[in-house]
This record gives sequence, C-alpha cells and structure tokens, in this order.
Amino acid sequence: MSVEASSSTRATITPELEHTLALSRGRPHPPSPLTAVEPDHARHQSWRWAEQTVGSSGSAPEDPAYAAPGRDLPVPSGEPYTWSVAEVLAGFAHGLTTPVELLAVLQRRWADPALAPEAVLRAVPGAEEAAAESTRRWAEGRPRPLEGVPFGVKDIIDVAGAVVTCGSWQTGDRVAEADATVVARLRAAGAIPVAMLATTEFACGDAHNARYGPLRNPWDRRRWTGGSSSGSGAALAARLLPLALGTDTGGSIRIPSALCGTTGVKPTYGLVPRTGVASLSWSLDHVGPMARTAADLDLVLPLLAGPDGLDPSVPPAAASVLARPAPEPGTLTIGRLGGWFHDRVGSAVLAAYDAALAVLADLGARVVDVDLDAAELPPPFVHDDGWLVFYSELASTQEGNLERADLFDAGTAARLACGQVPSGADYLRALRRRPAVQRLFHEAMAATGVDLLATPGPGGAAPMLDDLLVSVDGTAYNHHQVLPRCTRIFDYTGMPAVMLPSGHPDHLPAALQLVAPLWHDRVALAAARAYQGATAHHLARPEHS
Repeated sequence: MSVEASSSTRATITPELEHTLALSRGRPHPPSPLTAVEPDHARHQSWRWAEQTVGSSGSAPEDPAYAAPGRDLPVPSGEPYTWSVAEVLAGFAHGLTTPVELLAVLQRRWADPALAPEAVLRAVPGAEEAAAESTRRWAEGRPRPLEGVPFGVKDIIDVAGAVVTCGSWQTGDRVAEADATVVARLRAAGAIPVAMLATTEFACGDAHNARYGPLRNPWDRRRWTGGSSSGSGAALAARLLPLALGTDTGGSIRIPSALCGTTGVKPTYGLVPRTGVASLSWSLDHVGPMARTAADLDLVLPLLAGPDGLDPSVPPAAASVLARPAPEPGTLTIGRLGGWFHDRVGSAVLAAYDAALAVLADLGARVVDVDLDAAELPPPFVHDDGWLVFYSELASTQEGNLERADLFDAGTAARLACGQVPSGADYLRALRRRPAVQRLFHEAMAATGVDLLATPGPGGAAPMLDDLLVSVDGTAYNHHQVLPRCTRIFDYTGMPAVMLPSGHPDHLPAALQLVAPLWHDRVALAAARAYQGATAHHLARPEHS
C-alpha cells in the first residue's frame, strides 16, 4: 500500500474511531458497587477445567451433606468469644451458651480500645432478633448447619438493610436493598450477619483510608493488617468474631490472614458467586470465608458454593467438587515452589515455612521441589500480567466515579491512574495468555505427581503504618513489592489457595500457603486441617485478645 493510500485510510478511520470512543466513553458502566457482577464476556477460562475434573452435571445441593450440629461435638473450653465456628456450635449444642448471650459478649468487645475497634464499622440491623430466633431453634431441637454463628461482612458485600460504603466517600451512606448471595446462603444455614467490617477503599485503596482511617493490627497496633479484607483479619485475630467474609483480587483474603495469624481460603474462581459484591477486577475477584481454623473453612465453604443463576462465572458443576471425600494427608505429594516464590522472603519466614513442610512430611506427605522459573511463562511474567488485568479492569469498574475523583483516597487514585495507561490490546493480550498459564501450572503438577503447591506467605512482618515498608532481612521494600508476591499469581490463574499460620518469629505471625489445581479446593483444605491438627500456631492470640 502506498504512503498516500495509507494516509487516506488512516484519515478515514481515525475520525470514525474517535467518534466510536467518544460514544462509548460517554456512556460508562454504572460505578461499582452498582455493577456487582460483570456480563458473560468476563467468564473465566477455567470452565474447561471444571468439565475435565468434575463433569458438566451437578449443582449445589439444597441440603448440604454437612449435618446439623449435635451433641456428638466435643465440649469446648475457655471463654465463648475465643471459640472457633465448630466450638461455637458445640457450645450451643451442649447448652454452655446461647446465640443471644454470645452476641452480647462479642458486641461489648467491639469497642474495646485494646483490641481492634477500627475493624467493626457498624452493627448490622436485626442481628439481635436473628440471635433470638436461633436461640429458640436450639431450644426446640431444630438447628440449621450454622445456627446462631455470628459473622462479619467486608464492607463491599451487600447485607440487606445495612449501610455498605465500600470504604469510600463515593458511596455516601448507601443502604443495600438485598443480601449478596454469600450472605443469603449463610443466613439460610442459620448464621447471623452481625457487623460490617473495614476495608480499603473499593478493596484497593490506601492503608490510611480517607473515610475511616487506618486499621491497626491486633498483634502490634503500630502495624497494618494488610489489605483489603483488613477488618475481617483483624476482627478474627482480636476474637471479635469467629467467622468473616472477605474478597481476594490480589491476595486480600490471604494477606490479612497471614499478617493477623488467622486462616483464609481463596476458592477456585467460579466456585462461589459474587452477586451483590462490589466489583474491583471482575476476572480476578473471588469471595470466600475467613476464620481461625481450616476445619471451619471446610465447614463453611460448601454452604457458599454453587451457581445462583446470576453470576455467569459459576458453572453448573461448581458445587459438586466439594462433595468428594477429602484426601488423607499421607497420600499427598506437595510441591515446594522455589525461585521467584522465595525471593524477597525473609530467612525467619522461610524457616517457618520449611518447618511447616517438615510437619506435613511427618504426617506422611511427600515433599518435592518444583521450579517454574524456567517455564515458557515464568512467575514474574504471570505476576505482571495479573497486575495489568487488575489495573485495566479497575479503570473500567470505577470510570463512572471519575467525575468525583476528588473523593477517592490517594491509593485508589494512584491505581486508577495506572489503569488509564494500558491499551485495549495490552489488556486483551494478558487475558488471552491466562488459559496457557493455567495449563502450564496443571501440566507442571501432573508431570511431577504433585497434588498441591506450597509457598511461603508474605516475605516479612506486617508493615508499620507510618511508612508501609516491609523489611526482608534488613532490606526495606514498599509493601506492594512483597505482600502480593506469592498471592496475585493465583488470582490470575483462579486456583484455590489456603493461607494459614506457620509460626511466630519475633512474636509476629508468619504463614504457609497451600495451592491446589482448579476445582480441588478440598485438597488444600484437607492438608491445612491435618497441619493444624498437628500444630498449635493457629491457636496463638495477640497479647490483648
């Protein structure tokens, strides 16, 4: 084509493109949280793994195969506010306390300045009435699977009648009209939403939240909890609640769990519906439970799983993956990821990690080294593609709020600015690579006979709030360079991952991450349960809790 013809073609196309872009940009999607689930084009590529590993049939059971709690549960000891979910149910079953009494005890703790008062933003209306109903059900011998268990909700997840602000001035005092699917499912199981919990703005903003201020870590109130399910992690660590809901787009269930010494699971992408949850980055967003034990997560996750007919990312077979029997830890092979996953990880964290793998080996698991650094798409490349998808999708979910950009906090504004840089081709290239990365991880695991992958949690202790730096063996890094290093990759691949305490070097929590193939969530939970059955790191508490 001649230069003149090329110029002529460009002169014709460019005005048409500019006109099209002007029309498109003039009608942005409603800002999050109003657009809680993205349309069908956002469907994750991991559907085909569901078809291969689960089959195309199956749906969430009406009555999950987790029997209503009874007197066969062990009698718990200690103060009720310290109990796990299973212990709360046992306490109710044995008549040691009631849902009404437990709620009253927890409510008194929420404002205690020695604990984590910033974690609880507000009480959920109707909690007392729900506790009274649960107390009656226990007295009448008709409890549901989670009858009377109080839980907290991250402030980007809708609870009917509650103010849900997404940690932002953008939302005003928005009152949710209906429960998010995950909240509705827990209610149907008898659990009670009692408190809205702090988050960074739209789950991506600065640690120093512009609307509510910073959230301090119960282990050391000079430090941060990690974002963005920060209130959920802090409330669990401070024994303000036994159960919470969080979301994870780059590590936001797992990082607060790690830095607060609690346990959290990021499910397989598409296992749990996101309906009623403010969208941050729709092809990376996950919703999941956070608690203090893997046994509690294994109890709660099946009640959240399966299609709701509204979130297109959840395939019909999703719930049936959790009906499989959990494997015995002695039958598992665990791949110890090195290279990228050990860089920027301090020696104390690595020592706790290696000790955790030794415990799993003592339980019968086989531990082998797996190195992905020489792969065609190595971890640094995958990590960066995850960032690219995140920034691009964030720019889309928040474009409707740009007219009020002065209301964003500094962290959100900075991320939005990054989201304006990638081109459409850049974004789509990162999306198109995802199936290849999923295949790479699954093939690497199959080739080495590995059932699970293991990584350390965050490479250093929780950052100080005054500088948000993470020290790794004396070298200071911005927290973005360390905290999501071992987590964001698995949001991009959609693979399920459990984060759990592995020790307390220098009296602060360290963590172990266990990652399973897509749709094998219960494998990771089974290994985590076995580990916690042989150790006591998950029972450690902050000094004032």
